[in-house]
Amino acid sequence: MNLANIIEQFRRPFLEKYGHQLLPSHLRALDAITACKKHCGHFTCECTHCQSRQQHPLSCGHRSCPQCQNNSATDWLNRQKQKLIPADYFMVTLTLPDQLRHLAFHNQHRLYSLLFECAVDTLKTLGLDTRHMGGDIGMTAVLHTHTRRLEYHPHLHVVIPGAALINRGKAFKRSDSNYLIHGDVIAKMFRGKILYALHEECFELPNNIPEKWVVNVKHVGKGLPALQYLSRYLYKGVISQKNITHSDEQTVTFRYKDSQTNQNATRTLAGEDFIWKLLTHILPRRFRRVRDYGFLHHNAKKKLTFIQYLLGIKLPMLVEKIKPMIRCWQCQQPSRIIDIQPKRIPINFRFMKTT
Repeated sequence: MNLANIIEQFRRPFLEKYGHQLLPSHLRALDAITACKKHCGHFTCECTHCQSRQQHPLSCGHRSCPQCQNNSATDWLNRQKQKLIPADYFMVTLTLPDQLRHLAFHNQHRLYSLLFECAVDTLKTLGLDTRHMGGDIGMTAVLHTHTRRLEYHPHLHVVIPGAALINRGKAFKRSDSNYLIHGDVIAKMFRGKILYALHEECFELPNNIPEKWVVNVKHVGKGLPALQYLSRYLYKGVISQKNITHSDEQTVTFRYKDSQTNQNATRTLAGEDFIWKLLTHILPRRFRRVRDYGFLHHNAKKKLTFIQYLLGIKLPMLVEKIKPMIRCWQCQQPSRIIDIQPKRIPINFRFMKTT
């Protein structure tokens, strides 16, 4: 099943039902996905052996397009592997309660930023506590806005190595236990920081905000499995095209793994509702979904190098990325690029909305 074809098929009922709610970021995503490898331009190659010429379509490059960013997740994971240290890793998941999700959806850039700021400040403060790590910790935070059923559910995954810099960065300490910080302690401080920040910025808060928020702390071994899990959702949108199992004149069915039973399940939605579910997870323009902090930050390379030196870590050499060879369709010999048309994404959806 092709997502671009589904969007084209349900274009009219979708615009009739949700056109008044579309944001510029939604329109850019719709334009890019429907034009990808069709109307974004092309480049021409000439075979070095038989001199035949072929045209290849250009992709849109949008981070929510399921046909693009094939290598981006792999590149990110390879960079994160260079930062791994031999310690136990933990994944902390911090979730906004349901009562604040309407506010978050209509103020996405600011609320998502506050989610990062308050979560990281909470974990740094608790990390400095001698009852926990007692030093400066490092962490990688990734924003997710969806459940496996594609419901709107903003939450933050934070991967933390069980280690810290102590004595003003002159020494390093590792935790030998499977325990980091209790989730209730994190939740209480995180709740206070979020509500205080919202009050300071004069947001109107609902009266039924719960006293207890959901924070989950999980031991994830040596860190690589957690990073591999997060890398699958960083690029190419919130659903893979292979998980779209059926589409007819009115509905779309997709497959997902149920978190309760750990078994595959399916969900069927009206075509226009399915498209809207996808668009609710489009991030604001230039908003960074993944961020590093502490000794894992890109400006803290000296600290990380110092830690790796103390631990005697020998990192694998980064292999220089080699671009794949383009081969001739007829004789399978190498081809060279002789012409590239400028990439241009048509603005079909924005035009339709205004008319």
